[in-house]
Amino acid sequence: MKRVITYGTFDLLHYGHINLLRRAKELGDYLIVGLSTDEFNWNEKKKKCYFTYEQRKQLLESVRYVDLVIPECAWDQKRKDVHEYHVDTFVMGDDWKGQFDFLEEEGAEVVYLPRTPEISTTRIKKDLNK
Repeated sequence: MKRVITYGTFDLLHYGHINLLRRAKELGDYLIVGLSTDEFNWNEKKKKCYFTYEQRKQLLESVRYVDLVIPECAWDQKRKDVHEYHVDTFVMGDDWKGQFDFLEEEGAEVVYLPRTPEISTTRIKKDLNK
């Protein structure tokens, strides 16, 4: 079984997120999503989420491409997760290109997928504030 992992906040779940999850799942048999906790989002990313971690987790678990949701609590947990979950492929959006290449040293293929250009959570929030 080929295992794939990706990470994100996934607040205000939208079709760009679904596109990423679908394309990530196409790279393997089992998709793990590292979901940023509320504390990690606030303390490290300086992001305030509309939905709580538990609400975002429930949304992701209802997406047919997602097999397992785990908490992302720190930037540096990715190396540990690759080993703990026997990950073959690490996937992120191409806005992170080059940032996680070090995971290849851990035995994971690193893939950066193009974002869906016309949509993002940031754009949704801006549009709603107009």
